[in-house]
Amino acid sequence: MLARRFPRRLFCSKPPFGSESSVRDLLDNAATFEDINPKTPDDEWSTLPYPKGTSFRQSQAAKSLRPKRDPRTTSIIVFPGQGAQFVGMGKDLVKIPSAKDIFDLASEILKFDVLKVCLEGPAEKLNSTRYCQPAVLVASLAALEKLKEERPGAIDECYATAGFSLGEITALIFAGSIPFDQGLKLVQVRAEAMQLASEAAAGGMATVLYGPDSKLGQACVKAKEWCIERGEENPECLVANYLYPHCKVVAGSAEALNFLESNARAFGLRRVKRLPVSGAFHTPLMEAAVEPFRKALNRIEISDPLISVHSNIDGQRYRNAEHIRKQLPKQIVRPVKWEQTLHILYERAQGEYFPRTFEVGPGKALTTILKQVNAKASDHAYNVSP
Repeated sequence: MLARRFPRRLFCSKPPFGSESSVRDLLDNAATFEDINPKTPDDEWSTLPYPKGTSFRQSQAAKSLRPKRDPRTTSIIVFPGQGAQFVGMGKDLVKIPSAKDIFDLASEILKFDVLKVCLEGPAEKLNSTRYCQPAVLVASLAALEKLKEERPGAIDECYATAGFSLGEITALIFAGSIPFDQGLKLVQVRAEAMQLASEAAAGGMATVLYGPDSKLGQACVKAKEWCIERGEENPECLVANYLYPHCKVVAGSAEALNFLESNARAFGLRRVKRLPVSGAFHTPLMEAAVEPFRKALNRIEISDPLISVHSNIDGQRYRNAEHIRKQLPKQIVRPVKWEQTLHILYERAQGEYFPRTFEVGPGKALTTILKQVNAKASDHAYNVSP
């Protein structure tokens, strides 16, 4: 069903006008997912996906819908975010007419040659936020055409999707919530706004590996205090991405990250590796990007998802179009809870089977993370790279 409806939804377009509300209301009034019980028997497993006697509300599995069928015949599709890009992505797709059509249409909408930037770069241009975000989204959607040719059942039997940061918008386009053309313009606004926010508030991100005896939280507090003592206004240092056990991405002011690097051993941090980005994404330092994104989001058409789409904010399902409209802007300034999302999607009782997982888009970061969170689920994970 999804394979038949997705292409039509991908290219649909209506005038992008809507109402506006205050940023405060938008950020404070998200749905709470109170009603997580399945409505019909089709929403449950044929056998319970958690040990007998476990409270349904206590299980992470309660937060996702699961078809009443053999999990091995179903699939989950995930999409990467900014940072997965590489010069040359798309070269394996140009021979697929439908994939080439996606690149051509995207170039017409965005007013620059997306395929050329993907194939030729240069790296400095492709890595810049304003070009990178649209390029990764388009390359990921084009890679779906490759998946459709090689494994059509993967799309037909997909019951849930998620995406890392930018990839969440890709997932919403795939699930039929946002039309392709309007989604592209939305990402273009997001990228430009985040680029400008990064230039206004210098910051960065770093991957941190640590152990059970480490004091990451204390290190972030001390880094922020160190910046304040040196006269920096409104410094930040906090977790921006939850990746897997004992691995997080910390984002914040440039000086705060310098403090973490210099004092890693004192707080038991095993490794602090700076990422090649110019902004503290998913922190309050991106606040200036929220308002432009919210206005753009309010002007596009949003529909209820055809399949479950899981939010970066808390890992739980978007309930409907209005919830997407309220929740999605928060993602810019809130941490990506990817580890939590994977627990919700893949928690199973011992002996249960897992669905197939397809990471569609550049890189292999998401399947690598899945292996750290749930090794058995990762045995059935595949990459569909552009």
